Amino acid sequence: MDEPTNHLDIETVEALGRALNSFKGGVLIVSHDEKLIDMVCKELWVVKDRSVMTLEGGLEEYKRHVMTQLAL
Repeated sequence: MDEPTNHLDIETVEALGRALNSFKGGVLIVSHDEKLIDMVCKELWVVKDRSVMTLEGGLEEYKRHVMTQLAL
């Protein structure tokens, strides 16, 4: 899903999150919506410099990683 929360109100974003959490299959989401990411993502993959890495710890760990890289 590419930016699935664009143009959705808060209630609809929450409904989408509940629906995705109840879905038994796999879903790949590309999103800038931190609320949705926190609500539904079990794994976080980061695409950078033509490679993909799995980041343990979710969104907060990713934020720490970015801040560390910016400090270098």
